[in-house]
Amino acid sequence: MRKVRFLAISSSVLALSGGLGAAPALAQEAAPAAETVAEGGDIIVTARRREERLVDVPIAVSTFSGAQLEKSGAIDVTEIANVSPNVTLEPSRGTNSTLSAFIRGVGQQDPVSGFEQGVGIYLDDVYLNRPQAAVLDIYDVERIEVLRGPQGTLYGRNTIGGAVKYVTRQLPQDFSLKVRGTYGTYDQADLVVTASAPVSDLIRVGGSVARLSRGGFGTNLTTGQDNYNKDIWGARASVDIGGYGEPVLIRISGDYTKDKSNARGGHRLIPGYASGAPVLSDVYDTRGGLNDPRQEVEAYGFAINASAELTDRLTFRSISSWRKDDSASPIDFDALPTVDLDVPAYYRNEQTSQEFQLLYDDGGMVQGMIGAYYLSAKADTQFDTRLFTANPTLLPGLTAFTQANVDTETFAVFGDFTFDFTQQLSLSVGGRYTWDERRAEILRQNYLLGGSPVFGGPGVAAGAPSTDFSGKATFKKFTPRASISFKPTPDHNIYASFSQGFKGGGFDPRGVGANAPAATPGRPTDAEVADYLSFEPETVDSYEVGYKGNPFGGALYIAAAGFYMDYKDVQIPGSAGCTVAGVPTFCGIITNAGKARFKGFELEANARLGQNLATAGDRLSLSGALGFIDAEYKEYIANIPVNPAVPTVTQPTDVAAYRQVQNTPKWTASATLAYSTPVGGGDLDFSTTYSYRSKVYQFEIPNPYLDQKGFGLVDASLVYSAPGGRWSFGVHGKNIFDKRYKTSGYTFLATDPTTGALRTLPNGRFVPTLGTEGTLTAYYGNPRQVFATATLAF
Repeated sequence: MRKVRFLAISSSVLALSGGLGAAPALAQEAAPAAETVAEGGDIIVTARRREERLVDVPIAVSTFSGAQLEKSGAIDVTEIANVSPNVTLEPSRGTNSTLSAFIRGVGQQDPVSGFEQGVGIYLDDVYLNRPQAAVLDIYDVERIEVLRGPQGTLYGRNTIGGAVKYVTRQLPQDFSLKVRGTYGTYDQADLVVTASAPVSDLIRVGGSVARLSRGGFGTNLTTGQDNYNKDIWGARASVDIGGYGEPVLIRISGDYTKDKSNARGGHRLIPGYASGAPVLSDVYDTRGGLNDPRQEVEAYGFAINASAELTDRLTFRSISSWRKDDSASPIDFDALPTVDLDVPAYYRNEQTSQEFQLLYDDGGMVQGMIGAYYLSAKADTQFDTRLFTANPTLLPGLTAFTQANVDTETFAVFGDFTFDFTQQLSLSVGGRYTWDERRAEILRQNYLLGGSPVFGGPGVAAGAPSTDFSGKATFKKFTPRASISFKPTPDHNIYASFSQGFKGGGFDPRGVGANAPAATPGRPTDAEVADYLSFEPETVDSYEVGYKGNPFGGALYIAAAGFYMDYKDVQIPGSAGCTVAGVPTFCGIITNAGKARFKGFELEANARLGQNLATAGDRLSLSGALGFIDAEYKEYIANIPVNPAVPTVTQPTDVAAYRQVQNTPKWTASATLAYSTPVGGGDLDFSTTYSYRSKVYQFEIPNPYLDQKGFGLVDASLVYSAPGGRWSFGVHGKNIFDKRYKTSGYTFLATDPTTGALRTLPNGRFVPTLGTEGTLTAYYGNPRQVFATATLAF
């Protein structure tokens, strides 16, 4: 029986650009899993930070190998969601590089400071505290892992919904040079050069440089710029010391990325109320006039990752990291030339983290690990909300400026151990104690006669700040995990597990302290403002049963899981038009929805078709994934006006019957047919994938204009690889039938406070809550793309 080992000692390199996305065949936690399973070999994985067979791991996890991603022509990390059950990954509205991630209904859509992510994003075991600069193409990727369900006893930072992990390749022992070029529709032109060399028997150095560019899918008809274009430079370098059988491996790495792509402009779904501007025929065109500051994202970091085998039973690991990213983003909400609802924004993030792990394996009954984690992070956000057309006579050049500095300091200890009582029965138990401290400084100041000075505007401060807040809060929680596995035979595993997830609370950086209800007439106290701006932690209790197996002598791999989740105090950030001291402005609205219940199942399979094909050297496989989730709020308390004529007098009301879980389709499915045959001493690989997602609600309040109906996408690839892998050439098609589908959007229209139905005027028009034009804009997924990729390796 052949064993293929994929023990990845974690490396701290930011994977920035290159082929990443849906693989031609789904597999669990190994690379290239599709081929290995088809041949009936055991796959050794490290999902629990130690080597063990795939079928022995009681965790719902999918892995996409770098080789498969490259053959499929995958473009970026968001493509993985097309072939992962119950997973949503997409760019966050007006940017190319900020990631919105949801797994099993748990996630976070708002990228401003103050809100932790529901899904953890890891770069070689380094947790990214903020979602900015996370939607980047990947080069030199070993694999990408998607873990579903709460993760806290095996990873440095606790994540309540799941984790997406980028794992890069360890430098090879011999000299290597690889050049990859891509050219395609929309003037796509990419070049990635990767090289490494040994300095001695123990030391290797290497690095990569990437240039990724593409014209726009549409045009900004006001500025003349390409819309949805790509303009990225990336580089990384590392030094590897040890490894390859040595008891010590140290990787020192650094990376840099600059994304100068234009801001993504939204497509208006309704005509302009004041201007009468019609809806554009091309959904990738826009008319937004805001272009200052210019869109730019700069991200860089440094890491040291070390592993040492102390004894035959003990291994010590250390993961040290420092990261920084700066983003400038002009967001034209109304998508028109006028300054009706324009928001220039800066995002500045910095983090330092340290993780220690001690792994134990007695070679028999007990395996496990204990760890400690520390993170210090700063997230600073500045933005104008420019409403120049709101009331040009009384409030000329009205601007609401917000500056929010939110610092996070967290410490945790965690552990997880597995006890093999017999060859058939195993028990795993783990726990985590998390201590989070959130400090916030929030300033809200109105300006007249133009934008704020922070963005170079001529505005003059009008009155006292509506928010001038400084405070802190601490959140502590112990979260357990346990699972039991029964293996009737070595190739079949039935398991059940329980895990608890936790995400700390914080302060809404867009909240307006002047709106805090005061116990007595007059200005609210500091404590009342703190209570008004704060939100509580959220928790989830997750129950799962599953099966993994290799029936029919390895010709079929199958993984199935059913889950049930009790989700409490769900954090739901949002924004809306509001009034402060009689002035229309922009307010954050944070809700701790009381209770939600999620239940569903997931199925992933990979089958070899036709024994006769395999013996002839040809390989035909069919793989697929199916996800179902029934997600609903059981309690959702909102403050509803007692009398619509007096909106300031409210009472708590349960509106759960009228709310939906955002970014969570009920059904996700995919099927991939892959065929490989020897040609001229090399291999010719063909694959085609169909992926489907049912209806998606963009926000908790349903919106018939923004919500996306169910749709399917078709991709295909044809790749020839020369003998020995010295060169390859491939042709790839994405979204072959050119489907138009919404991924996100903005709305600032009045709704019924209970049902969420859009309110209309007697003439049938909707009622704007900010600006005079009415804001209802959408962002779309990529259209059909066809491109060719060639690689040359030495």
